Amino acid sequence: MLPGPTNVPERVTRAMYVPMINHRSDDFVELYEPCVEKTKQVFRTEGDAVCLSASGTGAVEASVVNLVKKGDKVIIPVNGEFSGRLAQMIEWAGGQAVRVTTEPGVNATLDQVREAFDNNPDVKAFYCVWNETSTGTMLNYLDRIKDLTSRNDSFYVVDGVSIVGGETLEMDKWGVDVAMTGAQKAFAAPPGISPICVGARAKKYMIDNPPSTMYFNLPRYFKYYEESKHTPFTPSLPLLYAYNEAMDIILEEGLDNRIRRHRTCSAALYSGLSAIGLTPFAREDSRSTVVIALNYLPGLEDRTFRNTLSGKFRVLIAGGFGHLKGKVFRVGCMGEVGRYHVMRTISAISSTLALMGYDTDPQAGLKAAEQRLSDL
Repeated sequence: MLPGPTNVPERVTRAMYVPMINHRSDDFVELYEPCVEKTKQVFRTEGDAVCLSASGTGAVEASVVNLVKKGDKVIIPVNGEFSGRLAQMIEWAGGQAVRVTTEPGVNATLDQVREAFDNNPDVKAFYCVWNETSTGTMLNYLDRIKDLTSRNDSFYVVDGVSIVGGETLEMDKWGVDVAMTGAQKAFAAPPGISPICVGARAKKYMIDNPPSTMYFNLPRYFKYYEESKHTPFTPSLPLLYAYNEAMDIILEEGLDNRIRRHRTCSAALYSGLSAIGLTPFAREDSRSTVVIALNYLPGLEDRTFRNTLSGKFRVLIAGGFGHLKGKVFRVGCMGEVGRYHVMRTISAISSTLALMGYDTDPQAGLKAAEQRLSDL
């Protein structure tokens, strides 16, 4: 129950057990072209898709080095570890990060973002971390940012590393120019493939203003794909087979059904864990549907709790980041998650708390969760 890497279906794991192929062959085209087309379906875009052999951070960095130039102003909400890292990437690329800063657990409001646009009419781009996994928060106004970026045709970039495939993304409809994710999150594939989708306007800009980098040079990927359906560098072939199979599972379930399942399970986790006496860290209007961050009860030691939970009950969760270390723990709700995962996690956490001397009501937790799960 980590917020990534998540459980990988056996069907996806088996897809990697294939003979090695030549990445400059027709065999590779038969593998890679479906990966690209299925990715575009999930992102709901007619733009280009590149399936990078990299971590999610690599795809985020690719978006920065291909768009941000020296002196460019970039507005970015910052309220946690990953949004802070993204702001730093922007500055390392020579850009000026206009941070809309809020405390961890609280999202910047749309009015605060609008004010940043009002004060920076020469802004080059708006970047955001859609789902801040370090604090369990999620921006809920992505469909309204286009009204702000359209003022001066600034670019709109969404870091969706931990949430695409678990929540609705309408890339073209919402006017998103660039978006990316990581395969090891809501896609339920092994880590190492991170797709990035690029709209026509951003693609033209990248080609006209190529970056000073080699591996993350997206125009090279566009060129190779248009000419031969290849990649410019050797990709992680076994992981692409797994990724392709994971895409099939997503599309077989139906993207809308998958998102409904994620929302239902997160609602059940919030309800069930609250019923046993735990409190969510993020403010209610900012809470994520794929990462549930919870405050530790007074006196509850982080490592002892998580080690007991994993050692005795075989449920693995994540601790806190940075200054939140030891103050919160985080439960992933993404990928394969379903009724079984939700009920077992609530039961295991309640039992662990009981072993450590805390008074809990596991039946109340399970009953609250079951009421939410009735929609599945």
